[in-house]
Amino acid sequence: MRRKSAIRLVWLAALTGLLCGATAGAFLVLTRDLPQIVALEDYRPSAITRIYSTDQVLIAELYAEKRDPVPLSKIPDHLKTALITTEDRRFYQHRGIAVKGILRAIVQNLRKGRFAQGASTLTQQLAKTLFLTPRKTLLRKLREAILALQLERRYTKDEILTLYLNQIYLGSGAYGAASAARVYFNKDLDELSLSQCALIAGLPKAPSRYSPRVNPDLAIKRRNIVLKQMLTTGAISQEAYDQAIGEALTPPETRQTENVAHRFISHIRQQLEDAVGADRLYKGGLTVHTTLSNQLQEAAVRAVTQGLDGLDDRRASHQIQGPSPQAALVAVDISTGGILAMVGARPGTEGDFNRATMARRQPGSAFKPIVYALAIEQDFSQRQTVLDAPIVFQSQDRPKEWRPENFSNQYDGEVTLRWALAHSKNIPAVRLMEKLGPSSVIRFSKTLGIESISAPNLSLALGTSEVTLIQLTAAYAAFANQGKYIAPYGVTAVMDNTGQTIWKAKAKQRMAMSSVGASIVTDMLQAVIREGTGRGARMLPPPLAGKTGTTNDYRDALFIGYSPLVGAGVWVGNDDGTTLGPKETGARAALPIWKAFMQAALEGQPQQYFDIPEGVRRIYINPKTGQQLDATHPGATPILVRRKSSRSS
Repeated sequence: MRRKSAIRLVWLAALTGLLCGATAGAFLVLTRDLPQIVALEDYRPSAITRIYSTDQVLIAELYAEKRDPVPLSKIPDHLKTALITTEDRRFYQHRGIAVKGILRAIVQNLRKGRFAQGASTLTQQLAKTLFLTPRKTLLRKLREAILALQLERRYTKDEILTLYLNQIYLGSGAYGAASAARVYFNKDLDELSLSQCALIAGLPKAPSRYSPRVNPDLAIKRRNIVLKQMLTTGAISQEAYDQAIGEALTPPETRQTENVAHRFISHIRQQLEDAVGADRLYKGGLTVHTTLSNQLQEAAVRAVTQGLDGLDDRRASHQIQGPSPQAALVAVDISTGGILAMVGARPGTEGDFNRATMARRQPGSAFKPIVYALAIEQDFSQRQTVLDAPIVFQSQDRPKEWRPENFSNQYDGEVTLRWALAHSKNIPAVRLMEKLGPSSVIRFSKTLGIESISAPNLSLALGTSEVTLIQLTAAYAAFANQGKYIAPYGVTAVMDNTGQTIWKAKAKQRMAMSSVGASIVTDMLQAVIREGTGRGARMLPPPLAGKTGTTNDYRDALFIGYSPLVGAGVWVGNDDGTTLGPKETGARAALPIWKAFMQAALEGQPQQYFDIPEGVRRIYINPKTGQQLDATHPGATPILVRRKSSRSS
């Protein structure tokens, strides 16, 4: 008998050991590779980076997940109550798991022969979202429960609820309650109604299915279920229920400011990624301050739209078929180089291709000021004359002779450099290029930020080498800025989510030419508007300077110009290089857009004047012949010349 008892004890001990071992093994399997809950101490949910204009308008948001973390105090009570009532009524009583709910779910799953009911508390849902995959398996549910118990031991209920409301996916790209409020209602959390809170609280069950942007009818039905549960539990009154359930679902208004600067945002995105890193840019909840003026950006969009509409009408009258022409506009702050406005395509055009920064097109006569600026810098005078008459060029690298022609096919004989530039004469520009040397012009253009020109030939004077609009506009801005070139930039500073500045712009600048030379070139370009091809801008408040540009067969039309404060360039053309239409010159197709934009840029601004350095003096001349005249002589025109110059008198 004693022997049998001993055997039983041995078997009992062995069985107990096996059970303990199996339990330990199962526990090890369940807890193997489970994440450390302590990691939540440093957890920072992915947040939205917001980009602002210089006039503090939100112009874009960047994010990997559209998330806007907020403290629990910023979340409306109606939203918290609606969520707890719908998803986990015993949230503040249980320890992370609902045992009765789990048992009930197990029975249902056994009956249906599949994993149909989860019985997850808010804590379990958070554990799954943070640490586990969404795959429905018994093993994952058990691991989820273990993690939930650990979360409850380490964090308060309010901390868990805060994490949940900032982390959970709520459909249509929205992560967290604050993001959902913006995506679905274009509101801040504190602006939500009871009805809207109930709709958001109903989304965790099936966010893609109940999203009001995907299935508005289902979203309303789900909202009504949440409201009914709130009424049943006494969370809201009958009056509040009746009012909320009768509230219509209205889609949020589209923010125009999120679209008008589309290509500007694309332009600065790479710079931001290089500055702070892509991961931090799209997940760090940064604040980006830019140079863009939202007011001027909207003016630029209007100007381009109106200008292209007018061009479309003219093309229709000539029965010109084909795609509508494209356009680009870029404006910069003269003193800082900051980009004030940027339109990279006809408004409404899809895609990211930016014709202001990416498209290389021939500038035509808009390149001539670069040639004249080098001449002035080399001590030529704007009253110096050059022969405007037909000429033939022959060289070893050209199989045929080259006979450049004036656009008008008219020739004026000996004319001043000022006259030749103002009236956009081709022959004088080519003769001047021959004197200066194409290689010298290329080197000078590079100091002005134009890097794309490489082939040294005389036709460069007529703008046959391709450039980008932003490069040409920045080069002109140097003339207004006393010869200082500043590379255009769009971002001034980046701040982290604590308000600390983590990146600040450093302007890339250099002296491209003397202040004396720059002031004389500006004086010459003012003549373009006063008496030359830019006369269409004379109605604007002076002083203004600029130059038209037109390429062969009217394929490209440009106007680049500036005031003492703002420089702007406009290009109009077809992407395939076909003609814009008869007589669609820079003065006709591009200047009206420039003029409309500059009118908005100058409005309300105090009158400014271009700087005149001490090294120049004012004299009066016959603008065509260069003959010096008395100031009282009829037709005498004031110009700037160097005080000491070997070529001017």
